Amino acid sequence: MGMTMTQKILADHAGLEAVAAGDLIEASLDLVLGNDVTTPVAINELDKFTKKDVFDNTKIALVMDHFTPNKDIKSAEHVKQVREFAMMNNIVNYFDVGQMGIEHALLPEKGLIVAGNTCIGADSHTCTYGALGAFSTGVGSTDMAAGMVTGKAWFKVPSAIKFNIVGKKSEWVSGKDLILHIIGMIGVDGARYKSMEFVGEGIKELSMDDRFTIANMAIEAGAKNGIFPVDDLTIEYMKEHSTKPYKAYEADEDAIYDEEYTIDLSTLRPTVAFPHLPGNTKTIDEVGTINIDQVVIGSCTNGRIDDMRIAADILNGKQVAPFVRCIVIPGTQAIYKQMIKEGLAEIFIDAGAIVSTPTCGPCLGGHMGILASGEKAVSTTNRNFVGRMGAIDSEIYLASPAVAAASAITGKISSPEEVMA
Repeated sequence: MGMTMTQKILADHAGLEAVAAGDLIEASLDLVLGNDVTTPVAINELDKFTKKDVFDNTKIALVMDHFTPNKDIKSAEHVKQVREFAMMNNIVNYFDVGQMGIEHALLPEKGLIVAGNTCIGADSHTCTYGALGAFSTGVGSTDMAAGMVTGKAWFKVPSAIKFNIVGKKSEWVSGKDLILHIIGMIGVDGARYKSMEFVGEGIKELSMDDRFTIANMAIEAGAKNGIFPVDDLTIEYMKEHSTKPYKAYEADEDAIYDEEYTIDLSTLRPTVAFPHLPGNTKTIDEVGTINIDQVVIGSCTNGRIDDMRIAADILNGKQVAPFVRCIVIPGTQAIYKQMIKEGLAEIFIDAGAIVSTPTCGPCLGGHMGILASGEKAVSTTNRNFVGRMGAIDSEIYLASPAVAAASAITGKISSPEEVMA
């Protein structure tokens, strides 16, 4: 019986010749990730362990990104606890103010994960690294604690869904539109505990930033992970960012999939997820008139340099609408610096937006953009649940950076074609 990409990675890391969907395995880990919200819980769990030393101080990444710079005393205490733990264990990859970025943008940029690796992270969007051909998935803080000590994790081997991507996308269609389209098509539980495997000639149309965005939101369809094949673009990215050895896995021709879908990029339109689920989607042509109060461009989903360039291209020489707040959050310090170098930061500021230090901030209703009662936001983040960004009666509309930037200019949800005509 053939195996999928994910199954092959898990088999190798479990020391097995083959695995099948539903098997329970123990696999070795190449990276364990935590942030300022989830790591303190993991550290506290270590008190229950007999062994408390980390398995490898180079294979643990602790990124202070959710409430950093510290928004209050409690968040400061959490970061202090993690910092002291990192110092005590000589954690090489500890990232705080000045070095940190939004974790899922930062780790690939730092070259800490490459194709064929396994990674668990105490954050649900750890599935982002599937864009590189790695198996990565979110876990709870207790599993993170066990992973830090043992370097291993238990998994139930997932079955898979194949998404065959074909065609060429139009100018304002991005990876965000593709993954929103897919989630709208299969539902927020349509891939529950399955691997979403993206293949096909259309993959060449997707930049690495597009792929990171798509893999990032696999969890919003309930998936265990999302994963892309390793092609020339992936290899080029890894060579630029990492010195780690990688291994490319390909699905067998007779690999078993629960479902298969073919998606023609040429048929896609900019897509918006309405409250209060990422699967509640409409194309930009179906939106109607929805006035907004805030726009957020950033996050682990869309805070990369391509996203910043697209948004700046639309905002260049224009103004954010009166009474609309536009918040731009680059994913990492390197992206922030590149924005300055290319003049993007100046474009945003001249347009009436603000540019923040890297932070998860508003995405989870933490800080730097909380919504008041009844307010509506267009956001390039990944979730629009009730109260996700503030007041329980506020509304979040998920969209691409292009749609978000256009909406900031008009003060209502808008197509980029509308403002770039």
